[in-house]
Parts: sequence; C-alpha cells; structure tokens
Amino acid sequence: MITGPSGVGKGTLINGLLERTPELELSISATTRAPRPGEEPGVAYHFLADAEFDRRVQAGDFVEHATYSGNRYGTLRSELERRLAAGVPVVLEIEVQGARQVRAAMPEAVQVFIAPPSSEALRARLVGRGTDAPDQVDARMRTAEEEMAAQPEFGHVVVNDRLEDATDQLARIVAAALSDQAT
Repeated sequence: MITGPSGVGKGTLINGLLERTPELELSISATTRAPRPGEEPGVAYHFLADAEFDRRVQAGDFVEHATYSGNRYGTLRSELERRLAAGVPVVLEIEVQGARQVRAAMPEAVQVFIAPPSSEALRARLVGRGTDAPDQVDARMRTAEEEMAAQPEFGHVVVNDRLEDATDQLARIVAAALSDQAT
C-alpha cells in the first residue's frame, strides 16, 4: 500500500511503478467526491453516492474506508480479493487513515509512505494542480501536517523530491517485496 498526503505525487509515482512493474495492478478506490475533469468512472475511481457508500460500509464491502477533506474514500474488498485470488499483486493508493486499517487487516502488506521534500513544496503542488479552492488547499495542508507525523508508522518512506529518483526507490522497494514473496 502506498500512502501520503494529498498532492504529494502518489498517483504519478504509482504510474511510474506500474510502467516498471507490469505484473502489478492498481486497486480502484471508491469515493463520494465528484469526478474531476478527465476522470472516468471505474477507471479513476468508483464514484458512489453517499447513500450507496453507507450501504456498502454496512454490508462490510470495504477493507478500509476513511473521510478525507469532506469526501469519503474506500477500498472495495472485491477489488482486492479478485486479483489476489488470481495471484496478481495489487497496489493500493490510500490515505493514512485507510492505511492504518489495511495494516490491521493485512499486516503482511508492504507499507510505503510518500513524503514531500517540504511543506512549502506540498502547498505549491496543491495550488499548482488548480483543482482546489484556497480554503480547500488550506484544509488539505492541515490534514497533511497530521499525516506527515505518521511517517514512522510505515516500513518505508520515499521522499518525492526528484520524480525519477523517487520512482526508482519505490520500484526497488516493490521489487524486493515481490522477490521475497516468490521465495
């Protein structure tokens, strides 16, 4: 599982990881937030109404779920079980709250925290994305400060300062984990 604050580059790093490690598959999370421009349902996320999300939580359909910046996110158990049953290693891109739930349910999972080089760099990335209003950026930064304090909880920390270096480091961590699983 890969976690870290919003805007740290988890998605970009995971895309690089998937290019280098084609046997991996990305689990598609569910969310109650509205799609951003260019996001396709079932590709970027499974977009669910609040009532449907609640129903699925009550049914035990999620391995983990959390509220982040006013929206809910979760990993559907079916997303993982289908792939794991086929022997396909899965990458989860999740928030810190969810990562803690996955750690409790699946302690064998490889846990990677993606950190920004600094809080200032993270703010610049969030503003540069242009997807959040200033008050939303401020809220994400407050959450990010709390999340960055969780770094010691994770087995691996990758600082996303230079994209190529961070992608290399992430790929090495995953390659070592896959190699250990194969033996």
